[in-house]
Amino acid sequence: MSVGHNKDVLMMRVVSWNIAGRHEPWRQLREMGADVALLQEARNPPPDVASDVEIGGEPWLKHQFDRWCRVVRLSDRVRVEHFTQIDPISVAESEQMPVSGIGINAAARVIPEGGAPFVAVSTYARWMRPHPTTRSKWSVGFPDGSAHRAISDLSAFIGDTDPSTHRIIVAGDLNMDPNFWSKDGQDPLWHARERTVWTRMEALGFDYLGPHDGPTYHSTRASPENPTNQLDHVFASRGFSNAIAVRALNDPAEWGASDHCRVLIEVPLRAASVTVSPRGSRQSWRRDRP
Repeated sequence: MSVGHNKDVLMMRVVSWNIAGRHEPWRQLREMGADVALLQEARNPPPDVASDVEIGGEPWLKHQFDRWCRVVRLSDRVRVEHFTQIDPISVAESEQMPVSGIGINAAARVIPEGGAPFVAVSTYARWMRPHPTTRSKWSVGFPDGSAHRAISDLSAFIGDTDPSTHRIIVAGDLNMDPNFWSKDGQDPLWHARERTVWTRMEALGFDYLGPHDGPTYHSTRASPENPTNQLDHVFASRGFSNAIAVRALNDPAEWGASDHCRVLIEVPLRAASVTVSPRGSRQSWRRDRP
């Protein structure tokens, strides 16, 4: 835990990070003093770290992919109840989460010591290649298909039209940089496709929280000194979102051992009393004084 900008409010620390299937980021996570990690492209932790973290159950169709999303407990200051991934059926038990994509999400209920619980979701928009019949030249493929599958799975946690009834954080690598596709010379089709992801999240009652402080990714040929794109993003339920602070740890000295930097999410332990306007304005809210 840490003290937030309001010195009367304790904050729990959540880290979102695409660790690219590497071992060293697990060791760096252990040294951060964070409480929970939302990981993407994570393999199992190395033996010297495994006993210090709690990674939850087996991903859905694990044998079909070699890296997965994880919600990881890093400290004893929180309790984490992982949702078991099952086939995409219409009705699930309270401890289950129906999923429709392989390696694209993981979810858990996080109960901080002395704080209000919330649902944490790690998400990864895997690149999917066009069908062979298209004879497409897109060698890498498209990420928005996986993103929409993940959003459809996330919809199971939305049970009311009033966003303030939900306490959900969604974070991860969407493989999309809206700033890039809106630049001159870029194909407007891709910008339009990516905007549909943000539009669906907004329709489900989520606010986009950034980060708003620069790129979060560098290519394998580059380094943290030369990042290129902001591929990592954070959303939270409207109202709950107002008290959450998000920052990209993208200074070279704090980047970490992956091609993505860490994204720090600070969540207040004291629940906010929130009024959400009909349009979902983030301006209409208040936090109860301690």
